[in-house]
Amino acid sequence: MRFLLFIIISIFFISCEKDIDLKLDVSQPSLVVEGTIENGRPPIIILSKSLDYFSKITPALLSSSFVRNASVVVKNGNTDFRLQEDSLKTTTGNTIYFYTSNTLIGQLKQSYSLTIKESGNTYTASTTIPETTRKIDSLWWDKVLLSKDSNDSKIFIKATDKPGLGDCIRFFTSINKGPFLPGFNSVFDDAIIDGKSYTVAIDKGIDKNADFEPGNSFFKRGDTVTIKLCNIDRTTYDFWRTFEFNFQSIGNPFSGPTKILSNISGNAIGYFGGYAAQYRTVVIPK
Repeated sequence: MRFLLFIIISIFFISCEKDIDLKLDVSQPSLVVEGTIENGRPPIIILSKSLDYFSKITPALLSSSFVRNASVVVKNGNTDFRLQEDSLKTTTGNTIYFYTSNTLIGQLKQSYSLTIKESGNTYTASTTIPETTRKIDSLWWDKVLLSKDSNDSKIFIKATDKPGLGDCIRFFTSINKGPFLPGFNSVFDDAIIDGKSYTVAIDKGIDKNADFEPGNSFFKRGDTVTIKLCNIDRTTYDFWRTFEFNFQSIGNPFSGPTKILSNISGNAIGYFGGYAAQYRTVVIPK
């Protein structure tokens, strides 16, 4: 009797199956803004158009997504700086287009506003390069205990946070004069360490556009490692906090959706952020 009941229930569920064909709405591409300004350096603004979710990413498609001939202005106080379009070739032979200025150099504790005019639309944002409130006291390396690879090494940093809640940071690492890459979790606030000195291990930065192993955060013997530690304002922190949460949730069926907090007005994606950067280098001997 129980077996017969099982058969009947199974037939009921099978008969209820139905193919569902989801037809997604076609959305118009949005402007994507990646804008930074750092103390001692000019602004860099990269503009592109968003791609369809199911697009097959190719070098040609990425190259065609850059937005060129836009009007890009950064205002410092009462002075407008009109940025010029420039480009550089990557090691793979692709070209990246961006906007910059040779006459505007970022300064600590200075606010900046960004205005972009493109295809009849206007987009705005603002940011501040904060003061340096997270000081690097010392930097050193040590071997990784119990590692199967004797070359595995970790970098440790001792830093002091200025008293007063609200300080936020983002860190990057460069290996052997390579590009500065952010950590898997690259942004932190001072809710726990406010006004304290602390020691923490710095993970190796990763290229989130390439295949990587999240647990492979070790440096190697013979590496020359440069740490870039940046104070950032709260809006820059919120953008990268929500961006990295979404990135780390990819493929997790139990994670909830989180809105990425952009500071660009209008129908645009991305951010314009100020960085108060300091650099320190350590050589791990072979």
